[in-house]
Amino acid sequence: MSIHVEQAIIHAITLNSEGKLGCRLRPQPLLNGVAVEAMVEELHQTYSAKAGKGFGFFGVHGEDGEANPAFKNALQSYISNELGFVEFSAAAGKLLQEELSKYDFSQGGFLLLALYQHMATDYLFVALLNAKSSMTVLDDMELTQNDHLDLANLQLAARIDLTEWQRDAESRKYISFVRGRAGRKVADFFLDFMGCVEGVNAKQQSKQLMQVVEDYVAEGDLTKDERQQCRNRVFEYCQEQVEIGTDVQLKDLADELAESGMESFYDFAVQGEYDLEENFPADKSTLRQLKKFSGTGGGVSLSFDSTHLGERVIYDPVSDTIVIKGVPANLKDQLDRRLKSH
Repeated sequence: MSIHVEQAIIHAITLNSEGKLGCRLRPQPLLNGVAVEAMVEELHQTYSAKAGKGFGFFGVHGEDGEANPAFKNALQSYISNELGFVEFSAAAGKLLQEELSKYDFSQGGFLLLALYQHMATDYLFVALLNAKSSMTVLDDMELTQNDHLDLANLQLAARIDLTEWQRDAESRKYISFVRGRAGRKVADFFLDFMGCVEGVNAKQQSKQLMQVVEDYVAEGDLTKDERQQCRNRVFEYCQEQVEIGTDVQLKDLADELAESGMESFYDFAVQGEYDLEENFPADKSTLRQLKKFSGTGGGVSLSFDSTHLGERVIYDPVSDTIVIKGVPANLKDQLDRRLKSH
């Protein structure tokens, strides 16, 4: 396995008969080492593959005053050996229960806290998991229904990079979190219970990087192939960083482009009027626009490699039209059959 689990525990946030939330605390860490390793490994992979994550830190809200520091203080007490892991997790469970009690939409769930190492980095994984019913066939071929943790459907989860937090207290991105499908509103309570404030915006930074790339290739003495080669290399580098869970390093990216003869990229980026950090988490879905154009609206979906723009795909902004030369064979077949049926 690619991870090593130090500690893990699960507490239950439940509704009683009167509709009030309570927290049922487990008195000791999870003991089944094989099962715990497998569970945290699956969650690590699922979480790492999640697109569009947000990034933040234990900090201060812009206009709302200081975020609740209770979770941060408890975690700091654990790291400094003033609290045991079970005591820290119990404090976290109580904090989540208190935060959830402010809302009327909560049905509770299972609070998982897991300390683990991956690639020489220490992480604390925090997630509110739901149970999911499933059917199982017993040895006598009878059906039975049971509940299991829905590990694949991570909607309320965060990961704290403890190594970065302790190394750089001024960092604004050592906490990453899943942005739920419904946006931030429903998930706000999860960030609030940890005292997490959004810091670096990966989408905005990725858009800034794309702007730098487009300005650089437009102003440079590059052929069309060289311009696309630059875009492709930037995307590939950023994709590699996302897959291994590390930040884009602007200097490292510039060094890779320099190997292809584009030595001036770093100076161009830092001397221009761009709001671009030296290192930042990349948003792969945003950066994919370096290689592919896509859009959906009004019942039409269109996607094509950027290399086709100006050749197979002709865009006329004046008439608001796109002409495609060389219709894909499977689409052409569908269109031909529909025309014949009329």
